[in-house]
Amino acid sequence: MSEPLFFMIPDAPTPVAPFSHAVEADGWVFVTGQMPTWPDDDAKPLPEGVEAQTARVMENLILVLNGMELGLEHVVQARVFITRFKEDYAAMNAVYASYFPPDRRPARTCVGVTGLARDALVEIDFIARRS
Repeated sequence: MSEPLFFMIPDAPTPVAPFSHAVEADGWVFVTGQMPTWPDDDAKPLPEGVEAQTARVMENLILVLNGMELGLEHVVQARVFITRFKEDYAAMNAVYASYFPPDRRPARTCVGVTGLARDALVEIDFIARRS
């Protein structure tokens, strides 16, 4: 196994804690969970509602993937963390699904949690594989 490589992506949002945006080992890329923060201004308020937050999270994940010279087609697994599971699950799913073709959706786990950093409604992380 090769030594892991740790990446901070210049165009991605400022981390809300001490972590790398992505870590790569043997062609596997582990993308840290992204929050619905704005890449150009971390102080801006989070988008309103789970739909807007999910879209912002997905766009942030794409920024990290692109910084690794990857795209959504490389994603093999996702984990979704959502604070208002019953209220927001369907709306989050609709936005999330719009980013993947129906025949190329990654494996996924979705977990209801009691809270997320910055009082976000949703956080998503990815595992991708270099072709």
